Amino acid sequence: MKNYIEETNANVRLQEGSWVIEQLLVECYIKPGISTKELARKTFLPVPVATAIKKELIKTGVLMQDRGVHCTREGIAYIENKLGYGGLNKALYKKLMANGTDWKTELADILSILTELFHMRPQVNVQIDQSKCTPETSLRRAILCLREHSLIGKQVLCVGDDDLVSVSLGFLLKRLFPNTRNQRASISVVDIDDRFLQYIRDIAEREGLAVMCHNIDLRQPLPEELHGQYDCFFTDPPYTLQGMALFISRGISALKREKGLPIFLSFAHKSPDFTLALQREFVGMGLSVREIILHFNEYEGAQMIGNRGQMIVLKTTDLTSPNVTTTFEDALYTGEVKRTLRTYQCKQCRESIRVGIQGDFFTIEELKNQGCPGCKSNTFILIDKKHIN
Repeated sequence: MKNYIEETNANVRLQEGSWVIEQLLVECYIKPGISTKELARKTFLPVPVATAIKKELIKTGVLMQDRGVHCTREGIAYIENKLGYGGLNKALYKKLMANGTDWKTELADILSILTELFHMRPQVNVQIDQSKCTPETSLRRAILCLREHSLIGKQVLCVGDDDLVSVSLGFLLKRLFPNTRNQRASISVVDIDDRFLQYIRDIAEREGLAVMCHNIDLRQPLPEELHGQYDCFFTDPPYTLQGMALFISRGISALKREKGLPIFLSFAHKSPDFTLALQREFVGMGLSVREIILHFNEYEGAQMIGNRGQMIVLKTTDLTSPNVTTTFEDALYTGEVKRTLRTYQCKQCRESIRVGIQGDFFTIEELKNQGCPGCKSNTFILIDKKHIN
């Protein structure tokens, strides 16, 4: 079957990336007779650009103009078989895609199952910064993935998953595709904690969910077979600058080499200085911020962060690349960062700077915000680490 999206993208040369062509096609499939203006609004495109895409897709034979825009028979076959929408419960899909929908009511049965499963999940290990998000939060993340057009027919990765997002995604797909044989998406989990991996495996096998688990220490690079395979990823990393940079880097290495792919980063609400350092890391990795949703995540017993956290939706660009590509040797978890004195070397002038409770700078984000004392560069490499009792 021809790849109409790649063909159209080559002819129109969109700055947004090919994902927007797919979204436009799906909108025509879900709402036959949709107007060009509504297509532009749904895809966040100027009307002339949406019109140019529509005309190109009409040339390829997958769309037609007749009292609005419709998919042709060939277009329907392409969307259902190639993009994975065949067998979709369209009524439920439309309800969940509408922002005003009370999805908790629509998915009350899934939420009930998740509540029981979350109650029985393994205890968190606070030494590796695990925490318990609520069942509602986990399912809310899955809904967000759907609304970002990153679930149906996609390969989804969870970089760490003590929040059981993979399970929520699996149950959501099961509801959207009553005949699971039609379901084309798959979900993978990479985590160091085999207790959670085994719990997820057991649920997936019992419930027929399309979830695969890999026991991986993220301090080491991901195996080559996971590189360049995924359409998006979720992560709720340790709430340190180093932890965020590591988890995002590993996720980037697993993404397909395309711009416009989403990254769903759950993180604590932080101070302006920390947030500035966080955003420097995003820029350094060639990522753009699509959306920040405050108080999106709710956690059980996480008083240190006020039981709430934000969801940061990032998008890949032509410049996206991981900051960390080799073995990670820096302090990672909150407890480690507080108990170490680390020496960094400026990549530009080679000056050595100590960071930690007895250092020249208290935190790495403070150093990066102020820049190297010698040359004001803000890129550093770790050259030494000592534990402080």
